[in-house]
Amino acid sequence: MFMSAQMNVGGYKPGAESVRMSYAERNAPYWRRNLVICVFGSFTTLVSLSMLLPFLPLYVQQLGVRSSSAIIQWSGIAFGATFLGTAVTAPIWGRLADRFGRKPMLVRAAIGMAVAMSLIGLAHSVVELVLLRLVAGLIGGYASASIVMVGTQAPRERAGWALGVLSTGALTGNLVGPLVGGFLPAWVGIRGTFFVGGAMIAVAALATIFLIHEDFDHDADVRKYATAKSASRAKTSHAVIAALLATAMMVLLANMSIEPIITVYIGQLGVPHAHLTRIAGIVMACSALGSMLTAPRLGALADRIGSWNVIIGCLAATGLVMVPQAFVTQWWQLAVLRVVMGMTIAGLLPAIAKLVRHSVPEHNSGKTLGYLQSSQFAGQVMGPLIGGQIGAWVGLRDVFFVTGALLMLCAGLSQWARRHETKHVIG
Repeated sequence: MFMSAQMNVGGYKPGAESVRMSYAERNAPYWRRNLVICVFGSFTTLVSLSMLLPFLPLYVQQLGVRSSSAIIQWSGIAFGATFLGTAVTAPIWGRLADRFGRKPMLVRAAIGMAVAMSLIGLAHSVVELVLLRLVAGLIGGYASASIVMVGTQAPRERAGWALGVLSTGALTGNLVGPLVGGFLPAWVGIRGTFFVGGAMIAVAALATIFLIHEDFDHDADVRKYATAKSASRAKTSHAVIAALLATAMMVLLANMSIEPIITVYIGQLGVPHAHLTRIAGIVMACSALGSMLTAPRLGALADRIGSWNVIIGCLAATGLVMVPQAFVTQWWQLAVLRVVMGMTIAGLLPAIAKLVRHSVPEHNSGKTLGYLQSSQFAGQVMGPLIGGQIGAWVGLRDVFFVTGALLMLCAGLSQWARRHETKHVIG
């Protein structure tokens, strides 16, 4: 009954023609409109998730944590809890997307995140904050569900560009979120910002329900690609897929390692306490601004010159840009370097998603992209935790050295993976 209901929502009408057409072919009339809605939904949900960054240490302190080191560590734990939840459940939601359709997963994520975000504004202890952030990750994940839909509906020759555009929506959300978080608490209070965020996600849920269209037929896709499993296994090795998943994890780890402690780092640069959250919001938004400028272009570049070239080049460039961030003496210097870092890191995730997507048949793509999302969110979990621990016990500047070195190692891993890839290139 559930499957039938979702098929009706997606607009599927049984017939011999649908058996002959692939999922991407059946949804060819809709993928551009669906892309627009997914971009809007990803933007909205990530604004709501990222807007707490400038005031997260202040909220943790408001909930009863007093020492500076404890505030830093709890901020990292609270921020990473959402991504831990998403990392755990992304493969499950990916499997369900393969079984029942991509649209139901988008609706589930939007409604779940709207409720969870509103409840965070009612937290009375730091433990409740962490648990509610975890719940938001377990039942949410709109951006990751969007990647599954766009990655499976977009034509192969446009996949890099489409995923780049989708990434731009998410990155724009990460750009606007800290800016909103730097100003909104002064108007509605820290707790009020979470209610505003929940309302924004509710709008995305309504847009998803009424505007996204999907022509889904699981049985037809399985029949059409019944013999594709063995071919896909020969197409690429498990070692290459593992390298891609590790690279995706490292990209998010590097990007998020400084985020939970950046307010403290900026405070050490001499920014007055009265302006700290606003300046922190601006600096946090800078990496998203840089990525927003280059993500579609780098996605299209991956379509032209190959995804491996974009991945290796962006990893090396981002690793190099991390180092000078440890030597800044003014907040604006850090802001400029974060813009440059955002520009170099933007091409990574769309190129990786394209490589992974085209390594498997369509009826298994949701599961595979779910594992990719788990890897990314694992990086988002480890990044804040590693950054928080290094910042608390060694020094904030050392975070940049560690993440820069890891990115360079990952560039070497990607070069190895490309050399050991089978003759059937997937990019």
